[in-house]
Amino acid sequence: MPGGAANSDANSDANSDAGGAADSNTTVDPLLVLRLAVAAATEGVRIDRLSLQKLVEVAQPLPEPWPAEARDLFTRLWLAGPAAIDVVESLDQVGLWRLVLPEWDTVRSKPQRNAYHTFTVDRHLCQTAVNAAALADRVDRPDLLVVGALLHDIGKGLPGDHTEVGMVVVADMGARMGFDDDDIAVLVDMVRHHLLLPDVATRRDLADDDTILHVAGLVGSVSTVELLGALTEADSAATGPAAWNDWKKGLVRKLVRRTSHVLAGGEMADMGDDTFPTAAQRQRMADGATVVEVDDDTLTVIATDQPGLFGRVAGVLALAGMDVLAADVWSHDGMALEVFKVAPPADPERAWAAVRRDLEPALAGQFALTARLAARARANPRRGVVLPGVATPAVRIDNDMTRSATVIEVVADDAVGVLATIGQTLAELGLDIRSAKVQTLGPQVVDTFYVTDAAGAKVTDDAHLGEVHRALGHAIGL
Repeated sequence: MPGGAANSDANSDANSDAGGAADSNTTVDPLLVLRLAVAAATEGVRIDRLSLQKLVEVAQPLPEPWPAEARDLFTRLWLAGPAAIDVVESLDQVGLWRLVLPEWDTVRSKPQRNAYHTFTVDRHLCQTAVNAAALADRVDRPDLLVVGALLHDIGKGLPGDHTEVGMVVVADMGARMGFDDDDIAVLVDMVRHHLLLPDVATRRDLADDDTILHVAGLVGSVSTVELLGALTEADSAATGPAAWNDWKKGLVRKLVRRTSHVLAGGEMADMGDDTFPTAAQRQRMADGATVVEVDDDTLTVIATDQPGLFGRVAGVLALAGMDVLAADVWSHDGMALEVFKVAPPADPERAWAAVRRDLEPALAGQFALTARLAARARANPRRGVVLPGVATPAVRIDNDMTRSATVIEVVADDAVGVLATIGQTLAELGLDIRSAKVQTLGPQVVDTFYVTDAAGAKVTDDAHLGEVHRALGHAIGL
């Protein structure tokens, strides 16, 4: 087998280097562990037990700061892809990996606080690094990508907020690894902002100029936002199936694309790649006819504008067993446009037939939607228990995120019709929903709404804001 031959060659070299050094009392190559690791990972083979034993006898910590060759070997190890994980685990089992990264002791076999993670912290970091290696051709600094990916959660091994702690740890590690000040700053920013893109992409309106300007101001350069984009994909895929799907991937890539455009000096007005509403949608609204249209995973509704319209459509989708991922809403001259993107249902034909059947009477106010949702909730109670690491139900109101709307974020226990209930509550308070982002995280949902008052302005009255908070808190059982 070709793999067997490579294994023999790699281990023969290691035995010769390690054994010869031990026998002759000559100075041991301080990069020996990294050299062997790169050879094994590149050839896709394991390091045999004898080689590991000899390395334990002779290996030394890396010099500080690392020479350029050590950084190059370290980068090549992770750019080798999935084979690097087995190699590093073998080294770690015999205590050799701590000679490369002493900080690894704090994350070794450490369980995750967040229930959505598939792996322990150390394995998650390794998996993120090899996932990042597959995206290296998308960035201008593959070395910083894989190193930042490997270390983005290193703070989880220590007390305190893992991001804040990790930034300090990575700054020290970067200096010891011999990176210059500019590169260390990028690595620290990768830790600082490793949750920025997924949070913004799934919770904020990417068509809002202020959203893009906010992210651009935080990351500062095209290179950094591209590194963060690749890190986000690698990190999310290494977290587990609940953390990554095509919908989230599309949102993150859209955010990276738009932010890069602005950071490269482009004008906001030139980013109309997916303008909402489209010219065709505006024309259909001007025609004044009611439209109910299904296209794969998207429901488009055009109807006479009325309070509670969003909640009615969301409720009908909930009755059909649909999970809403995102919604865009726009109204003009007495007509409303609502576009809902849903997770693909198990039985699309049956689910969409139910939506078409129930939506017309619901829009006409001739459908006992609240009663039907309550009956469905009783028949289908939320299963499972609250998991560790899940956010506490909450209502957060932000008037600084954007100049055009008040942003309301609701974290609630998942239940049948919860989105419809929130939508109806906002309508009762005289608020118009301009857009919404919805995501389900295990037993909870995180819903974000961009709302305006009846005049189309932000909600700035303190008393009104207090009632909004009170009503939504009641609606979610807070």
